[in-house]
Amino acid sequence: MHYTEIIFFGCFIVFIVGILMLDMLVIDKEAHEVSMKEAGAWTAVWITLALLFSVFLWFHGDLVHGINNFSDLQEVARRYASHLKLDPNDFEGGLEQYRHHMTISYITGYLIEKTLSVDNLFVMMMIFTSFGVSKMEYQRVLNWGILGAIVLRFIFIFLGATVIAKFDWILLVFGVFLVYSGIKMFFERDKEEQMDVTAHPVVKFLSGHFRVFPRFHGDAFFVRAKKEGQDYEVVGKHRGGHLYMTPLLVTVIFIEFSDLIFAFDSIPAVFSVSLDPYVVFFSNIFAILGLRAMFFLLAGVAARFRYLKPAVCLLLLFIGVKLLIHEYVEIDAVWSLIFILAVLSVGIGASLLIPEKKK
Repeated sequence: MHYTEIIFFGCFIVFIVGILMLDMLVIDKEAHEVSMKEAGAWTAVWITLALLFSVFLWFHGDLVHGINNFSDLQEVARRYASHLKLDPNDFEGGLEQYRHHMTISYITGYLIEKTLSVDNLFVMMMIFTSFGVSKMEYQRVLNWGILGAIVLRFIFIFLGATVIAKFDWILLVFGVFLVYSGIKMFFERDKEEQMDVTAHPVVKFLSGHFRVFPRFHGDAFFVRAKKEGQDYEVVGKHRGGHLYMTPLLVTVIFIEFSDLIFAFDSIPAVFSVSLDPYVVFFSNIFAILGLRAMFFLLAGVAARFRYLKPAVCLLLLFIGVKLLIHEYVEIDAVWSLIFILAVLSVGIGASLLIPEKKK
């Protein structure tokens, strides 16, 4: 890792964490039920920030890798975009070419992650319903879930990039897995998902190894309590008792686990458009940051987009095939972006224009 990459990456993390802390500790300090208007405003804010970052990459993307001369550019392109035809006599032209490739890859990765996130929203809704979480606490759980997701994505993405650099055949494994996921999702698209949280391994593990309080206690993650017979009494610090985790903390851990499973689809998918771990990370993080607002925005209307799931299946198939044939056929990043936009437009348009048949 080049020292300029470390500096840029550090500044990016500080910026993102700073925004999240401002959001969690100042703007959304008081627990409240998020309205459609507030969710829409925050969705616009996160999308704007993501697009502004793409503008930065378009004009100054070379700063991420600290490219100062043609040798630097050639080395970075060799690692992350070997298909680019760079002219040694035109450093500025090559630099512009790489910046534009980087930006298109970032936008494509962002769209892929956003699209796949829609399916994850349904899982989140089921988790909140299954645990009986109050709508007032949705935001708090999602805030901490996002922080955990950032840490998990960092580990997954840079570990994945290291593995790909050493064993490039792993991309074929990703391709097969994504094709399988797309086919499986298509045949199970109408299956009504159910979740029994009490029987889930995560809940069983937490209940077996930690003290879990049997009910919610406001927005607290931990309470100090005494067990008297079959009942529990919350007590002060000086009255003894034991520390218990509340169902709200169990919900956060469960959300993190679901994101871990979700990442097995989404991260290989974004690696199909760019091998640059920084581009993959940036696109993932901006998509995740907007996930909370999108949850509140789409929670009430997500079921109306019934053709979006088949569109996601088609995207997974396309991305998987793209990885399987990448050694023989190089699909340009621009054409990938156009295809993804077209599939999403058709899926959303069909959902809105074709009336659902009455059952």
